[in-house]
Amino acid sequence: MIKRFQVGKRLSEMAIYNGVAYLAGQIPEDDTQDMYGQTKQVLAEIDKWLAQAGSDKSKILMAQVFVANMLEFDEMNRAWDEWVAEGDAPPRAAVEAKLANPNWKVEIVVTAAI
Repeated sequence: MIKRFQVGKRLSEMAIYNGVAYLAGQIPEDDTQDMYGQTKQVLAEIDKWLAQAGSDKSKILMAQVFVANMLEFDEMNRAWDEWVAEGDAPPRAAVEAKLANPNWKVEIVVTAAI
């Protein structure tokens, strides 16, 4: 059975199926902050959703990072490196992408075991 969380007309923030949590792309709440600040916000949202699923960042199976400007990639990585579970860094892809809101600098999607 699939369990969905915060279901809207267009998307759910998270779905859980067969012991795996699938998060929607997480975005910053305050889009006036720099890349480092926006990334920290996004990672905090990921922590929140994973906790609700009964999981945590040490159980991330895959992360996909979308960065609006690769010139700011190092600042995203600085926040990521401070946050990622030591010894449990997940497989990760990072690409430059035009995000839905021009003020967003980063969006991150994760899949995690429960």
